[in-house]
Amino acid sequence: MRVEPVTPDGVVAHVVERVLALGAADDGARPVRVLVDGHPSTRPEELADALTEPLRAAGRPTARVRTLDFLRPASLRLERGRRDPDALLEERIDVGGLNREVLTGIVRRGRWLPTLRDPDTSRSTRAGYVAAAPGTVVVVDGSLALGAGLDVDLTVHLALQPATETRRTPLDDAWTLAAYGRYRREVRPDRRADVVVRCDHPDRPALVLPG
Repeated sequence: MRVEPVTPDGVVAHVVERVLALGAADDGARPVRVLVDGHPSTRPEELADALTEPLRAAGRPTARVRTLDFLRPASLRLERGRRDPDALLEERIDVGGLNREVLTGIVRRGRWLPTLRDPDTSRSTRAGYVAAAPGTVVVVDGSLALGAGLDVDLTVHLALQPATETRRTPLDDAWTLAAYGRYRREVRPDRRADVVVRCDHPDRPALVLPG
């Protein structure tokens, strides 16, 4: 593999190119589902947001979704307590709900649900379904999301060195580091993802490319 320094805009352009290449196989008629994954300090939501405008400019409608709006009910995800790293890794995201209502649903039923539950209250948001235009690109952001079983076509991982991850994690959230360490060891997101971006220096990212 080789590491190629790029600008933040270059990361966006690279991911957009990968998305458009996937859609080109069927003339852009089929939805493409993209997951942007990374430690909270890498701001995966910012990259996900940045993808929407260039995709629309390229003629691809977009559906922007957060895993935060598809968490499992609090009674289930917090059953082992609020600071259990294994529960954070294994019990947080409602994978079945996100697949059913968005990622699989948009392909099978041509519609998607913007939100499922309020992340703070765990109550239903009562959001309505949105009809998907042909070729819609679903862009989902989250953390600890690779390898969970989400039905996606392209995965992007914003990678950090363990020391950087530790330095950027607030003291109150230090308990989460065990979950991220286990994620690195067991899921190996830097090898599993289709696109890997090193983000130890936010203003100087680098793409990890084959060859």
